[in-house]
Amino acid sequence: MDFLATHSVWLSAFVLLVPTTLLAMAGPVVVRRYIRLSRLRTNNEVAGFKFATIGVLYAVLLAFAVVVVWEKFNDADKDVALEASSAATVYRLSRGLDETHGGAVRKAMTDYLNAAITQDWPAMERGKSSPAGAGAMNALYDAALRFHTPEPGEAIVLGELLRQIDQVSQGRRGRLVTANGIVPDVLWAVLVGGAVLTVCFTLFFGTENLLAQTLMTGALTLLIFAGLLTIVAIDHPFAGTVKVGPGALIAVVEDFGGR
Repeated sequence: MDFLATHSVWLSAFVLLVPTTLLAMAGPVVVRRYIRLSRLRTNNEVAGFKFATIGVLYAVLLAFAVVVVWEKFNDADKDVALEASSAATVYRLSRGLDETHGGAVRKAMTDYLNAAITQDWPAMERGKSSPAGAGAMNALYDAALRFHTPEPGEAIVLGELLRQIDQVSQGRRGRLVTANGIVPDVLWAVLVGGAVLTVCFTLFFGTENLLAQTLMTGALTLLIFAGLLTIVAIDHPFAGTVKVGPGALIAVVEDFGGR
């Protein structure tokens, strides 16, 4: 699923929805060719109860996966917002240091944001981290911790500045973790296997109107795989069409980086 998650949502929609829906709609037609309607109709009562159980179980699992992935996507967006907010605060607090120290912090902060925008984001689209971003973060800490004789009240400013830099580091670490994808492989296997099982279970039923059964099977398949498409689209928050961009960091650079 990583291939679909890192490409256009339209490509993912075509791959997930079109072939599966067409195959599912062809299923009742193929089954009816080899099994008489009278034999299929004997399954309707018993299979109906079992299908209801399977459908409810899979619906709960699919809904749970969608909610969890959406929450993680929102968390990734919040991590970037926190990183940008803390970076802006670092710029402001650096004015409370002496000019040499404060200037070094501001330059290191600008270098870090530029590295995050130009290096981290392309790397996160591939599910990796950027060495340039890590190096810029280390340089930011080095600039903040440089030794000099503090002026009165400067220690308080420096303590708060370091706390804000820690939040920048936490925001970066959070987005690097979620960049690798949220849904584990075992859950993908269960989701896809459950989708196939749920759709195939409809082939045990038989109705007088074959066209209606075919359309109902296609609609069910389309709905199930549309849910999977939603998970695929936001499973990697920093890749694909639906993703969290570096806009918040760019705004901070534009507001403070040139000063």
